[in-house]
Amino acid sequence: MKILFISLGCDKNLVDTEVMLGLLASRGYEMTDDEREADIIVINTCCFIHDAKQESVDNILEMAEYRKTGNVKALIVTGCLAERYRQEIIDEIPEVDAVLGTTAYDKILDAVDEALKGQHFLRMEDLQALPVVRTERQVTTGGHFAYLKIAEGCDKHCTYCIIPKIRGCYRSVPMERLIKEAEKLAGQGVKELILVAQETTIYGKDIYGEKSLPKLLRELCKISGIRWIRILYCYPEEITDELIQVMKEEPKICHYLDLPIQHASDEILKRMGRRTSKQELIDIVGKLRKEIPDICLRTTLITGFPGETEEQHKELVEFVDEMEFDRLGVFTYSPEEDTPAAEMPNQIDEEVRQERQAELMELQQEIAFDVAENMIGREMLVMIEGKVADEAAYVGRTYRDAPNVDGLIFVESSELLMSGDFARVTVTGAQDYDLIGGLTDEFTE
Repeated sequence: MKILFISLGCDKNLVDTEVMLGLLASRGYEMTDDEREADIIVINTCCFIHDAKQESVDNILEMAEYRKTGNVKALIVTGCLAERYRQEIIDEIPEVDAVLGTTAYDKILDAVDEALKGQHFLRMEDLQALPVVRTERQVTTGGHFAYLKIAEGCDKHCTYCIIPKIRGCYRSVPMERLIKEAEKLAGQGVKELILVAQETTIYGKDIYGEKSLPKLLRELCKISGIRWIRILYCYPEEITDELIQVMKEEPKICHYLDLPIQHASDEILKRMGRRTSKQELIDIVGKLRKEIPDICLRTTLITGFPGETEEQHKELVEFVDEMEFDRLGVFTYSPEEDTPAAEMPNQIDEEVRQERQAELMELQQEIAFDVAENMIGREMLVMIEGKVADEAAYVGRTYRDAPNVDGLIFVESSELLMSGDFARVTVTGAQDYDLIGGLTDEFTE
């Protein structure tokens, strides 16, 4: 039987999808990307913000049409939307045969079995649980990089965020499990590990009594075949001197950090439930750049938070101008039900939120273009992602580029290169967010 799997949302969700794909493959199911061929459709959903929620609902409704025709024998909904709106899905979309919550993805085979028998299947596990799956994941990212989810859930309880209610409290994955998983990935040809969690920086505190990310990194660096290790979702207040030191000492760790700071106004940060001040943010950015001069810093911001004044918005604009982050994304505030921020007074009109986002992104575009121009003349190590069709050129990423969110580098070359190869490239030009380069004389790595 053929299964169509639709994975929505973040890279952490993608890891859950890959685990489910591994379980299904172990049972002999064949995968398809054509809904017209599918006997079973699984949708792993997201509901972090309104747009993500709408995308999930639209996908469910679209696939429900195939269930009505009788060609699709089972429609299964998993993930965050399933956890949060389980009863609504069951009551309002009768074509859905099974619903699995965020900690029940390891029950996907049970869900398929019951659905094919014509039985409705609903499974929500305790949000304190941490599923243990021994079947190998099916990596869907092309094979040369993979995400390693080091923890589940979150304890921060930011006032705009629903994640703790649908993903539970922070639970670190034991280090031995992560090392074994990383070794398996390396054995499959993965060369770049990207560490993800709702927050990576406090890894291990719940099970080892102390922040253990530096120790985990040192162990991962020992794995043969892994060339790059990238860290995402680092809360700025949790970055320690030990973490900085490990990044400086271990050559496999990319000089790249993703720091979700969200705002720069102390009043807004406080109302968001964030645990940093503007000055503390300035201090940690300054420290990182002093200790690791070539570090690439990415951040995300929320604009139009309830009560955000024009002065507070301008303060954020000035902060972005002064900090000159290498990479920056801006979300308009999305009021989510069951969050404190949704009940706050002085909600900002959507039009104003959009205008403020546009102003910030226009400024960041200028900064990013300048950053790209300043790369010209540098020799950089590049991971090749693929060939440009009908051209003597390849597309790749430098250590400064996380997949799917940052820029690319286009490498002009008549040499034969393969996806996953590392090549030394001299940057010769810049085009918007992307770079252009050519192979150096000693190009292979």
